[in-house]
Amino acid sequence: MGVRQRVRDALIQVYERRLARALVDADVPRHVGVIMDGNRRWARAIGLDDVAHGHRRGADKIVDLLGWCDDAGVQVVTLFMLSTDNLRRPEPELSTLLGIIEGVAVDLSRPGRRWRVRAMGAREVLPPHTAVVLEQAERDTCDREGATVNLAVGYGGRREIADAVRSLLSEHAARGSSLEELVGSLEVEHIAEHLYTRGQPDPDLVIRTSGEQRMSGFLLWQTANAEFHFTDVYWPDFRRIDFLRALRDYSARHRRFGE
Repeated sequence: MGVRQRVRDALIQVYERRLARALVDADVPRHVGVIMDGNRRWARAIGLDDVAHGHRRGADKIVDLLGWCDDAGVQVVTLFMLSTDNLRRPEPELSTLLGIIEGVAVDLSRPGRRWRVRAMGAREVLPPHTAVVLEQAERDTCDREGATVNLAVGYGGRREIADAVRSLLSEHAARGSSLEELVGSLEVEHIAEHLYTRGQPDPDLVIRTSGEQRMSGFLLWQTANAEFHFTDVYWPDFRRIDFLRALRDYSARHRRFGE
């Protein structure tokens, strides 16, 4: 390591400590959503033709992020790992990506980890083996007391809302309610009770890496009052200092919730 790099690293550490001190007693989001974007572009930027290396590097970053969230006191983390649109990616990239996601689920559920894993998405569109791995991770971690980690795999925001409405209609049909009775009593919270995130607080903060400034269908219903933080950093290069910057920006905003 050269002298310039050592000096740069030392300055980053000083700035990181300053950020951490500034966040003491600051307002911390209960639920953080992360759109982990830029894995393929990161791989190409360093001259790699095999984008799977970027996906693997991005997967390795997840445990670091969860540790930072634990330190900050975040209770729920939702990771956008694979959309329903991503399922149209060509082979062998898709199979490799699914294997990496399965590896993340297994890693987070292994003994010694503290997080409670929940799979979130349309499992019927996933390969059976991937669905089984995600379900096993849920069972293995259901009694843990740490933060909840939602793995959004085979996820689409519009599909989630459609699934919620379908579930609501099925529930009322099972009770023998008529359509007219449902229409007359339907409230916003009734749909929320059937979302993939039911029982959890809505996201307070959503972070998207790689410079893109769009939601890509991520938690369309739940992010109505969320704060957004966009960074140019590709996900594999996302650092604790980048996370602290997101928390700093969040703590500086005055959330009015439409008032």
